[in-house]
Amino acid sequence: MSETAKIALVTGASRGLGAAIAHRLAKDGFLVLINFVSNEDQARELQNAIQQAGGKVELCGFDVSKSDQVDEKFDWIAKTFGPVAVLVNNAGITIDSLLMRMKDADLDKTLDVDLKGAIFCTRAATKQMMRARQGSVIQISSVVGESGNAGQSAYAAAKAGLIGFSKSVAKELASRQIRVNVVTPGFIETDMTGALTEVQKEAILRSIPLGFLGAPEDVAELVAFLASPVSRYITGQVIGVNGGMYM
Repeated sequence: MSETAKIALVTGASRGLGAAIAHRLAKDGFLVLINFVSNEDQARELQNAIQQAGGKVELCGFDVSKSDQVDEKFDWIAKTFGPVAVLVNNAGITIDSLLMRMKDADLDKTLDVDLKGAIFCTRAATKQMMRARQGSVIQISSVVGESGNAGQSAYAAAKAGLIGFSKSVAKELASRQIRVNVVTPGFIETDMTGALTEVQKEAILRSIPLGFLGAPEDVAELVAFLASPVSRYITGQVIGVNGGMYM
C-alpha cells in the first residue's frame, strides 16, 4: 500500500458482516469509508474501534437505494479523498413473506436496497475506476440467491439478480482491469441468526456439512483477498462461504 491509502467503501457497514469487512480492509491499509443510513451511533462506534486499532476510517452516510444520493456522495468522495479503489456492496435487507402474502411495498423496498442499490453504487464507483484503469467490486449476495428459500422469494430474486448483474459488468469492465466478483455467505453468526430459536439452529446445522455456523470474519477474509492484487486474475466469479450447504 502506498503512502496515500487506497479508498475502500463498504455499504451497510455499521454492523454485522459490513463491520467485520471494514475492520479487515482497514487492517490491510485501506482508508475505509463506512456507509450507513440510520445507524450513525453504531457507525461511530465502529469508526472509533478501527481508529483505536490503528486503521484509517471515515463515515459516509447515504441511502444506496437513492441514485441521486449515490452519485452526489461518490463525487464528494473523489474530491475529498480520491477515487474509490474497492467497493463492497454489502447493504441489504430481507422482508420475509410467502409469495401469496407479499406486499408490493415490501417487494419494492427489497429490490431497491438489495439489487438496485448495488447497481447504483457499482455504476458510480466504476466510473472512477475506469479513469484509474483498475479496481475491485465485491458484491455480497447470499446462498439464498443460488439455492432459493421458501418465504424469501423477493430476497432470493434480488440476490440472484446481483449474480447475473455482476457477471455482465465483469465482462464489460475487464478490459479496464476492473474486477467484479460475488461472495455468497451462508448462515453466519450475526444479530439475525442470534434471534433464532435452538430448534431452528439445530435444523440449520443439519443442512451444513461442516456442522457449524460461519463467523463474519470468514466472509471478511475472502473479501480482503478479492480486494487485493493477489486475486488479480479472478473476475466474474461467485464464491460461497457456506460450510458446504450449497455446492
